[in-house]
Amino acid sequence: MRILLTNDDGIHAEGLATLERIARTLSDDVWVVAPETDQSGFAHSLSLSEPLRMRKIDDRHFALRGTPTDCVIMGVRHVMDTPPDLILSGVNNGTNIADDVTYSGTVAGAMEGTLLGIPSFALSQAYDFTDESRYIPFATAEALAPPILRKLIERPMPEGVLVNINFPNCAPEEAKGTLVTAQGKMVHGLNVEERRDGRNYPYYWLRFGRKQADIRQGSDQAAVRDGYVSVTPLHLDLTAHEVRDQLAKALA
Repeated sequence: MRILLTNDDGIHAEGLATLERIARTLSDDVWVVAPETDQSGFAHSLSLSEPLRMRKIDDRHFALRGTPTDCVIMGVRHVMDTPPDLILSGVNNGTNIADDVTYSGTVAGAMEGTLLGIPSFALSQAYDFTDESRYIPFATAEALAPPILRKLIERPMPEGVLVNINFPNCAPEEAKGTLVTAQGKMVHGLNVEERRDGRNYPYYWLRFGRKQADIRQGSDQAAVRDGYVSVTPLHLDLTAHEVRDQLAKALA
């Protein structure tokens, strides 16, 4: 099995090294095309107005000055002589649950793979944002991901479906199990903070935060909060019969 890896935290991210160790429990044919720099929050964006510059690290590791979506396209269409059988994106620093998936470059990497017709999975690791040491328990994802992935690979997803996996903020032995969940809903607390540079010109930071949300049982948020691995199918098929029928009734 040939596997392509990418992420949004960059080629030097600890989560990407973790992902490669996970992938090597599944296959020896592992390739990496990842962003040269942190691309968190770039979602499913393409670099259309600037050239893509790629740095070859070795025969199977490449750093690209582009987004996670660019990386998957370059990996599948240019770097690899034959397409991969599987695409893994991550392991992200922090969860990608609820509305986070709309911003996530990690999820976007798996999304692009799915659009290319390749089974794709996004992997993210929860951690405590209030912990100043910023300790991220990647050992949990590394220990729990391989058996989960093996089971999911044995039963391919329907066309147009990617799988978003989030690991809880605990030691591997403390995880309570795995739950198949629905995408939750979150209220973001994004704020704009104005600062001044050395010449007194203003510049701005988006300050990321979260407000309280009504967390539904069965959602990805509830599962990760309660110590479970959350496995969430995300549907990219926008022609679903239910949606078309609903629109037709609305317009009748």
